[in-house]
Amino acid sequence: MSDKDFYLTIDKPGTAEYKDRGSKFIAYAYPIESAEDFKNHLQKIKKEHAKAEHHCFAYRIGTDGNTFRVNDDGEPSGSAGKPILGQLDSKEVTNAAVIVVRYFGGALLGVPGLINSYKTVTALALQVTPIVQKQVEITYTIQFDYTRMNEIMMVLKQYNCTIISQELQLFCVIKTGVPKNRTREVLYQLKELQSVDVQKAV
Repeated sequence: MSDKDFYLTIDKPGTAEYKDRGSKFIAYAYPIESAEDFKNHLQKIKKEHAKAEHHCFAYRIGTDGNTFRVNDDGEPSGSAGKPILGQLDSKEVTNAAVIVVRYFGGALLGVPGLINSYKTVTALALQVTPIVQKQVEITYTIQFDYTRMNEIMMVLKQYNCTIISQELQLFCVIKTGVPKNRTREVLYQLKELQSVDVQKAV
């Protein structure tokens, strides 16, 4: 997965509802950048749906496919978090999370019924949420003299780099995400400029 230049994600939240034998499942899909991001969404949902029996979830972060988490939140093991993650993976999205809130309706659904409900409501939420393609970026820190500002901004703009943070004083520091497939050109252009130092961010 990490050799790709692009990845798929969702760019705005989406929600969907599904009912089975009285139980109500509400799925919330969110774009996230970090586990911290996710925790904030989960806290909000738990407050909003304090009376719900379960707040199950799955998320995947990053383009190497190694950062993910699933949680059944009291449902039988493997009946909630895994089917949610399965839907994220079937759409090949990352930097995305889905939280499913369940209000128990009195009838037991059994493990196959639960798997089906969590899978279905997640699929519905991802259907109504636009999936977008984004560039895989490598983060660099550029240090330079203020007089080089315009030239550097032109290079970053030309190659569609993302500005993550900037400190602009007499001596400036910009942290930027450089599209993986344009790294060579960007570094070449920046290194051509006088008194500019480019380092790969750790």
